[in-house]
Amino acid sequence: MSHRCLTELRGGPVEDYYFKALQYGHYLWLQAKAGRAVLALTRGLYADLPPGTPMLEEWPLPYAALKWIFARHPSADFPGNPRVSFQHQATRLRGAREARRRARAWAVWALVRTTRPELPADEAQGIEEPGLAEIERLLQAHGIPEEAALWKNALKGD
Repeated sequence: MSHRCLTELRGGPVEDYYFKALQYGHYLWLQAKAGRAVLALTRGLYADLPPGTPMLEEWPLPYAALKWIFARHPSADFPGNPRVSFQHQATRLRGAREARRRARAWAVWALVRTTRPELPADEAQGIEEPGLAEIERLLQAHGIPEEAALWKNALKGD
């Protein structure tokens, strides 16, 4: 597999893109490429799947998979600090589905922050980081049904 497996699906059925992003993320993890696996799973997370898509019943949004990678990456040496990356995404994403994508970025940021507290934040950005209750509220307001519960379960899980 390569990045082409996703670029070839752009403009096609979103369910195919989403599933391939999950597969590609798994493949990259097995190749010991944690940073790239996170990027692939994030592409799936940001896909525009409509609520009630049957695909989500079998393959839910990858919050638990992302937390699993953060918890099991063998060192704090990620290719890029995912805590900073998701903090930046949450404050800088623009365009289509901005509110949903920002809420999801904060949700993944919280997964990183709680799973890998040794990873530093970007203190220079000077923003007020949301608490878990605020992130839950954002997911309830902008996510799909049951997304906040899915995220909370990933946050609690191992």
